[in-house]
Amino acid sequence: MANRNTVHLSEDQIGDLREVFDTVDDDGNGRISLAELGFALETVGIKVPGWELRQIMATFDTSGDGSMDMNEFKALYMSEKAKRDIGVSFKKVVQTRKDVNTLGGTSHASVEGTTHTVKKAETAAFSQWVNSNLNDDVDCKPLLPVNSENNELFEKCKNGIILCKLINKSAPGTIDERTINKTNLSVYRRHENLTLAINSAQSIGCSVVNIGPDDLDMGKPHLVLGLLWQIIRIGLLSDINLAHHPGLVHLLQEDETLEDLQKLSPEQILLRWVNYHLANAGCMRRINNFSEDIKDSEAYTYLLHQISPKDAGVDLSPLGASEGLERAEAMLQQAQKIDCRSFVGPADVVDGNAKLNLAFVANLFNNYPALEGVDSDMQLEIVEETREEKTYRNWMNSMGVSPYVHYIYNDLTDGLIIFQLFDICKPGIVEWNRVHKKFNKLKIKYEKIENCNYACELGHKLEFSLVGVGGSDIHDGNQTLTLALVWQLMRAYTISILTGLSANSKNAEKLILQWANERLDKSARFSGFGDQNLSDSIILIKLIEKIKPSAVDWKVVSDAQSEEDKLANARYAIGIARKMGAKVYALPEDIVEVKPKMVMTIFACLMARDHSQNGQQLTEGQQ
Repeated sequence: MANRNTVHLSEDQIGDLREVFDTVDDDGNGRISLAELGFALETVGIKVPGWELRQIMATFDTSGDGSMDMNEFKALYMSEKAKRDIGVSFKKVVQTRKDVNTLGGTSHASVEGTTHTVKKAETAAFSQWVNSNLNDDVDCKPLLPVNSENNELFEKCKNGIILCKLINKSAPGTIDERTINKTNLSVYRRHENLTLAINSAQSIGCSVVNIGPDDLDMGKPHLVLGLLWQIIRIGLLSDINLAHHPGLVHLLQEDETLEDLQKLSPEQILLRWVNYHLANAGCMRRINNFSEDIKDSEAYTYLLHQISPKDAGVDLSPLGASEGLERAEAMLQQAQKIDCRSFVGPADVVDGNAKLNLAFVANLFNNYPALEGVDSDMQLEIVEETREEKTYRNWMNSMGVSPYVHYIYNDLTDGLIIFQLFDICKPGIVEWNRVHKKFNKLKIKYEKIENCNYACELGHKLEFSLVGVGGSDIHDGNQTLTLALVWQLMRAYTISILTGLSANSKNAEKLILQWANERLDKSARFSGFGDQNLSDSIILIKLIEKIKPSAVDWKVVSDAQSEEDKLANARYAIGIARKMGAKVYALPEDIVEVKPKMVMTIFACLMARDHSQNGQQLTEGQQ
């Protein structure tokens, strides 16, 4: 493994490696299993005997869950490349699996011979979801319906309107409608829409690594589908929690607390929800996944009968059909009775397509949770995720960390995600040989605290303010101290995107303030990121206009006398900032309430955009 650090991959090679990974990742969960690993290695030109695969997985699976994420697969590829001459281009693979379209490389940057495989089922499912969710949108009417039987979806996403609208369906209010270009859609105006969509998707927690406006404008199927799935998934799973459904308390198992339930991912909650209804239906079946365990449609048939309104006419007749496609079709006809025949066709059920079956079940839950109410004498202290927590969680997920962060105070306790963030903020800072990647069951708490202690040590190395913060605080999920560390990681990342400034630059905020005031006219200058004059967003919008004069339509900007007007201006400011390429995570409320930390990140992202546009480099000595 030591040799792998001597191998360097070009951006093109990394892009192609990502394409292979996405192709082989059959269920779209961002990880490839042991069963998929051999095919993945063969695709990139590495022939490995089957008996070696388990050892390879054990070596490179740093999370210890029996699968690999993209970073682990990349490390494996680099290690093997260092050992042998496997060339620079990947083998052209002829995909013979069912329901898969094989398309030749569509990227000019791709190594010749790269093949992208696109599942017909997912293309059809997402096309139908777009049609059903956007059919009443006046701006989408000229684009709809999308033909779900061909590749029309990729063509119709090219102007960015469908993507922007779908983001707002999944996370309402993310994109200000006034910032979407809806007419005169030249190449330039399409590019603006696609940039807006990508940066907005990132702000709600989508990982857009290696996805750019040009990729979407070229209609690269694997990238379009990947982005669409993330957007749809966020919308389907966002409300599957106690705050939105207190009735989930009935899913608690013996000796569990509300905190235990809060730690579960939406996928885990959905599995419990299905099993809860199966038990209530008197069915002995239980499921542990959305692939193998649902293939015979038995669990789905009982679930649909249990959750459906009694007057819907949903029955158990599919159980009388032969297993396989016939029963799956009969079951989906029952789902149609409650308007929930979405995402899956009979073949997707029988084949156990985990991604589409997760979407099918999530849609069922969102429409018919069928959970009993909570007794008034039951004291529930359900704490909803704060705006700050949600912003930080979305930022971490957009960085492509693995596993996905659902609950900050539980998912960071072993330090592994924190190390990934440190490595993103300052590449090379983490000495991975000091990190416990797998844990000894007898020493698990001790090893996790050791990781967290090392994470705090790295924070001190970057001159974070961590007074009173120790590894045990992170491990125990101390909310105040965990947020303190995460905020400083986000700040370090934001500062690091400014060319020439290091992640721990003490002068960064002073330099950002100085840059902004030099860019603004004297009448619009401000004293700091907590200046109340920023609350109406006028100064921010004027700064955006200085960076890109064509970006602002002053006719839609109000004088902001009311809080509602201030929020409208803030939404517009964030929208036009993202549209011109600034990776803004802050929310409109952060501007109106003048939250100094988040306001600073907006100005930092604008400064980075300005400098990249003008080819400038800021040095720490610049005053």
